[in-house]
Amino acid sequence: MLHPLKKRAAVLVSISTAVVAAALASPLSAAPAASAAPTAGAPAQAAALNWTGCATSRYPTLQCASLKVPLDHDRPGGRQISLALTRVPHTAATSQGPLLVNPGGPGGSGRGLAGFIASALPGEVAAQYDVIGFDPRGVGKSEPSLDCGAGHFAAVRPDSVPRDAATEQANLDRVRSFAQSCGTKHADVLPYIGTVAAARDIEVLRGALGAERISYFGYSYGTYLGAVYAKLHPTRVHRLVLDSVVDPGGVWYEDNLAQDQAFDARHKAFLAWVAKYDATYRLGTDRAVVERRWYEMRDALRKAPAGGKVGPSELEDTFMPGGYYNGYWPHLAAAFKAYAVDKDPKPLVAAYERFGAVEPSAGNAYSVYTAVQCRDSAWPKDWNVWRSDMWRTHAKAPFMTWNNAWYNAPCAFWPEAPLEAPDVTNSELPPALLLQATDDAATPFGGVLSMRDKLKGSALVVEEGGGNHGISLAGNKCLDEKVSAYLRTGAAADATCPAQPAPTPAAATRAVPASAGGAALHGLLGYRG
Repeated sequence: MLHPLKKRAAVLVSISTAVVAAALASPLSAAPAASAAPTAGAPAQAAALNWTGCATSRYPTLQCASLKVPLDHDRPGGRQISLALTRVPHTAATSQGPLLVNPGGPGGSGRGLAGFIASALPGEVAAQYDVIGFDPRGVGKSEPSLDCGAGHFAAVRPDSVPRDAATEQANLDRVRSFAQSCGTKHADVLPYIGTVAAARDIEVLRGALGAERISYFGYSYGTYLGAVYAKLHPTRVHRLVLDSVVDPGGVWYEDNLAQDQAFDARHKAFLAWVAKYDATYRLGTDRAVVERRWYEMRDALRKAPAGGKVGPSELEDTFMPGGYYNGYWPHLAAAFKAYAVDKDPKPLVAAYERFGAVEPSAGNAYSVYTAVQCRDSAWPKDWNVWRSDMWRTHAKAPFMTWNNAWYNAPCAFWPEAPLEAPDVTNSELPPALLLQATDDAATPFGGVLSMRDKLKGSALVVEEGGGNHGISLAGNKCLDEKVSAYLRTGAAADATCPAQPAPTPAAATRAVPASAGGAALHGLLGYRG
């Protein structure tokens, strides 16, 4: 569904040492209750956290800690695993308590997001919260860290579109092998990886923070994780911000099919943008002409991969990030033009290495992605169902349907039986704030309408005409003001904000500063998540 695989920008936090003043007392915080004998299914009692300085030049007050949680929450006295945490402490005399932040995935590391959120919010708002980032179970610096198999995305992969039986079988062999490797390497952990388990970890974290209630700010898959936590513990929620919202009724197979069509539409929007700037790219003044040339490039790469690295599947990986964030469009268009017009493959290879190629840590992100999604809910086990659904969807949306299918296909062979996705319908929460772009590809707009119906009293802020995934704290002043006001007061109302202007080709020739809101946020959210 929401792919966390690809390289992340250099805005991710590097850990060093620093000393930060202790947080001031919070009226929403209290010492944890005295320990009682644990009962099956009850949240585990957690010791107070030991925060130590881990400042960076950008985030000088950042602190780090780790938290022990039960591997199996129904056996709280059994094996313990650890979650890696970061914190930017509040500085105001009166605090609103912890604000947990999550970038999505599943499989995305949240440690780097705390500093970003704390610095992106207005100072007087950030000062009221302890902004807490965390790596969910299995992710990043949390232990154990999942990594199911090296080389799964090694270039050049078989063409994602299985036009013959041999190509289909080669792809099936890849995904079956990955699922088997996961089952072999992590048999002791896989039964306990999933959204409900991660949500129960959040409740242990709340207790360890000594907070009566927590606030939560989630992007992408993080919206679903937040909704599940809120379902399990509605009285523990103070504020709930959900940006680019997952459809909770489609978890996860149906959500992927909807995503395929939305990504195809977004890819067409990119191609129309290229046509608008034909004077720069010389690929045609009509979107249909530019689209034909893109697929001609794809066909050519099937016969001769660029640089021995970029075949059709890698091409899709390279251009898919443009569906998440239009700030990448000038770079992708320049690579497209270099290959198709100038007959120079080097910029395309460079674009693949920037946007599409796997870095070592992505093995962890993808492993957690599959472990969570395959466990969360049932997937078809009959490959004939997948084949029929994908070809039918591909006929309408050829850009990424099969690429996305193979990304998720380990779930057809997953060694653990699926759970039943919880109904997140909730009438016990304080008002939640939902934010969504109308043309978001990764979480299509129908999903936020479904979530709003389920979270009674929630408010929806729409970015009209926007197509990016992850829209708040990314430079849209109207959206950012709505988020800040909500975190300050808790009051929320439906609203519409205009989208930010589309990029221009000139942006491709200038370095985007790492501190720029959109670029920094999307580096943290990842190129496929």
